[in-house]
Amino acid sequence: MTDTPPLRVAIAGLGTVGAGTARLLAERASDLEKKCGRALRLGAVSSRDRTKDRGVSLGGIAWHDDAMALARDPNVDVVVELIGGSDGIARTLVEAALANGKHVVTANKALIAHHGAALAALAESKGVALQFEAAVAGGIPIVKAFKEGLAANGIKRVVGILNGTCNYILDQMQQTRRSFGDVLKEAQEKGYAEADPAFDVDGIDTAHKLAILTSLAYGTKPDIASVYIEGIRHITFDDIEYAQELGYRIKLLGIARPTEHGIEQRVHPCMVAASQPLGQIPGVYNAIETEGDFVGNALFEGRGAGAGPTASAVVADLIDIARGHITSPFGVKAAALTAIAPAPIDRHQGAYYMRIQALDKPGVLASVSTVFFEEGVSIESCLQRGHNPGEPVHLAIITHVTRESSMAKALERIAKLANIMESPHMIRIEPL
Repeated sequence: MTDTPPLRVAIAGLGTVGAGTARLLAERASDLEKKCGRALRLGAVSSRDRTKDRGVSLGGIAWHDDAMALARDPNVDVVVELIGGSDGIARTLVEAALANGKHVVTANKALIAHHGAALAALAESKGVALQFEAAVAGGIPIVKAFKEGLAANGIKRVVGILNGTCNYILDQMQQTRRSFGDVLKEAQEKGYAEADPAFDVDGIDTAHKLAILTSLAYGTKPDIASVYIEGIRHITFDDIEYAQELGYRIKLLGIARPTEHGIEQRVHPCMVAASQPLGQIPGVYNAIETEGDFVGNALFEGRGAGAGPTASAVVADLIDIARGHITSPFGVKAAALTAIAPAPIDRHQGAYYMRIQALDKPGVLASVSTVFFEEGVSIESCLQRGHNPGEPVHLAIITHVTRESSMAKALERIAKLANIMESPHMIRIEPL
């Protein structure tokens, strides 16, 4: 035992992660005290339902119906915010807790992506910690990696599978040869996807996490508005099959890298070589690949969500605070964070996959090729599935490296050609 007073912890929100954090603090109390040199003591909680069985005893712990009471409680040293949402009670609570000189730990990626710079400045002005390891990639210690292990490096790029729901859906579409809708329904039944899956499948969750990683990697203020976002709803089993035939896997990636036009921040489906590490990440797992100018490539992989992994990240932040290890939230002083200079998506250059549904008639491919030629896009290869004269068939076209703006113009023109049955669909090919 130690004579150092315990770190008095309060948890706002007792959902999956909050209950998991309470269990971890209870079950590993003795080991945590040894590692910290002081106890981590859960002394107060706030949640709407007092009757729910959360799998952990909360006896003897102060219960506040109003979460804001935690920010005022003199018996609380650190508030763990697990309510969620970029504004509302979550933001108000965090601001109040920091203003009252309390440390804050949060798993709220939306809050940090939208208001991280201002909250970091407030925390620094009060001499307290704002920690958010659990906000990105669950139990993978990627925030700490950027702030500490990779801090000596100039980061050339960050590429990540940051949403387990999307990775599960795309992986199952490939493994079981089913449609997006069928796999999404299964993911909802298994609890991997919410009843309203938009936050995940439309890329918003990934964009929040990417905005945070970009700030950590490049010393910029989080700027969710400058992230290009595209989800996975339009991915079909035909795309999955073509990708497999071409030696690729389709993954929803978050990508950040500096370019001559500014910093790219892109979230969209990508074709990734099946032989590459990110091409092999299964199911609900997350993975982040970084490239530093001195360290080279580094890959971080693990579970990106769930009670255990996320609670692990929350408590890791509590351990840092208990040890007195308090650093600037983004690795540099808030005043040193710069406004991001975003690179427009139309300046992006890369290779592309395009799927076209067209009537199997003479001259269709020639018309498509003419459009590509006139827009300065070079075709590397073309595949056609089936041969049904006069009937719809799918064409898959792979281009050489070209500018996004040229591809956009080509797609717009091809959609208007005779015998094209639907708007062409494009997926970027990402070299890793």
